[in-house]
Amino acid sequence: MKHTYLTSDQKVDLILEVAKKELDLLSDIDYENGYSLYIGIPFCPTTCLYCSFTSFPISQWEKRMNDYLEALFKEMEFTARRMAGKTLDTVYIGGGTPTSLSAEHLEKLILRLKNTFDFTTVKEFTVEAGRPDSITQEKLEVLKKYGVTRISINPQTMKEETLKIIGRRHTVEMVKDRFLLARSLGFDNINMDLIIGLPGEDMEDVRRTMEEIKSLGPDGITVHTLAIKRAARLNMYKEQYGDLKITGTQEMVDLTAAYAHSMGQEPYYLYRQKNMAGNFENVGYSAPGKACIYNILIMEEKQTIAACGAGTTTKVVFPSENRLERVENVKDVEQYIARIDEMIKRKEKMLAKSEM
Repeated sequence: MKHTYLTSDQKVDLILEVAKKELDLLSDIDYENGYSLYIGIPFCPTTCLYCSFTSFPISQWEKRMNDYLEALFKEMEFTARRMAGKTLDTVYIGGGTPTSLSAEHLEKLILRLKNTFDFTTVKEFTVEAGRPDSITQEKLEVLKKYGVTRISINPQTMKEETLKIIGRRHTVEMVKDRFLLARSLGFDNINMDLIIGLPGEDMEDVRRTMEEIKSLGPDGITVHTLAIKRAARLNMYKEQYGDLKITGTQEMVDLTAAYAHSMGQEPYYLYRQKNMAGNFENVGYSAPGKACIYNILIMEEKQTIAACGAGTTTKVVFPSENRLERVENVKDVEQYIARIDEMIKRKEKMLAKSEM
């Protein structure tokens, strides 16, 4: 890597450390006879400035939520039948923000999930509770009741001014309150996502954020470097946001790594995206025994990931050919509801092809 790709010693060391960690964490994963499950909830309280994921304001869909869930349940039931006999290793409910659902709808979803799939072999069950303004005690109690083993409460930054700029609509104090609430209810694997290079932030802002995070003591930290994609509002409305200064530096990245290590956390997965500030990488850190296996599987693409929901992508692995193909669901929620049978047929066609 040093001679062919001119990679620095620091990057080579990071890559080797992560690779060794991944080999250990995936040592008992059955790539051919196992699979992982992703459930997509494409709703959020608001859309963040940098976000390009499939996400719609929950306020516009609350009255139609039962329609969305019924379509989702139909796809889940097909997937469970189609994957019968295979080992379900990990389950991940993401979005969007799954906890933007009401406690009633969240319970309806997870109860159906547990009744549809065999969870006896599941090694981890993650739910993104990413937006603190979507979290209530009632919702956390639902997650705890149904055996969720890992959640993510994501501040992105602990600077109040930046939170307002990026449209998070929650405060730093709310992040702390919801984190401590989750701890008090017994959640012992809580991840926190951060973004380096947010508009207007400098080295001192990153340092203050890391101090705040360290004082809370999460079990994992995922450090992202800002990637402004085509569909993000920050890119689409350049006239409005053009004056925002965006700075991401190696020193900032190094600082987050130093804090993670000081908290007893080690890097366990990394990946890169297009249009990342400073051309850096995203790195996941965790305390021993708290790494997210699904995160590794979705990036390494060695195991089939069956995905259900609007805007999700099923990744079907062809082990004998050492390749992967994708089956994408439509992003528009109305279209997903109306065309759910078409989504199922697409998935059936690809899964059948993988077994030929």
